[in-house]
Amino acid sequence: MRLCVFVVASLLAATATRAADVSLEIDTASGPHRYSVEIADTDASREHGLMERRTMAPDHGMLFEFPERAPVTFWMKDTFLPLDILFIDSDGSVRRIALHATPMSKEMIPSGAPVTGVLELNAGQAAMIGVNVGDRVKSPFFHK
Repeated sequence: MRLCVFVVASLLAATATRAADVSLEIDTASGPHRYSVEIADTDASREHGLMERRTMAPDHGMLFEFPERAPVTFWMKDTFLPLDILFIDSDGSVRRIALHATPMSKEMIPSGAPVTGVLELNAGQAAMIGVNVGDRVKSPFFHK
């Protein structure tokens, strides 16, 4: 019985620390595309990201919000999902796209320019909606 209580308490604690999903929109030549995203806006949440996740709905993702505009580098260590990674400037413009990042890889994926946000989507989403460098991500975090 004690183990059962511990497991339930652990699940409740994990759920409580997970941020509520918020909506954002990516404007591409094919039109607007809406995603529900978790926000990673603390050092701990940015460090953990989507690690250890096995699935993610096609219209979901994770938005990493950084307090300062700077070059950033990502990797896929302990991440099971193949991802498309969009590096986004403070005005919401996409600066770089890394397609089909390899799960579990320690290869560094640099932003290539200073950014304030990074959006991770399931691999294939960027191509499916036709997102290109220069397209805009609309979210309360990004400002014009």
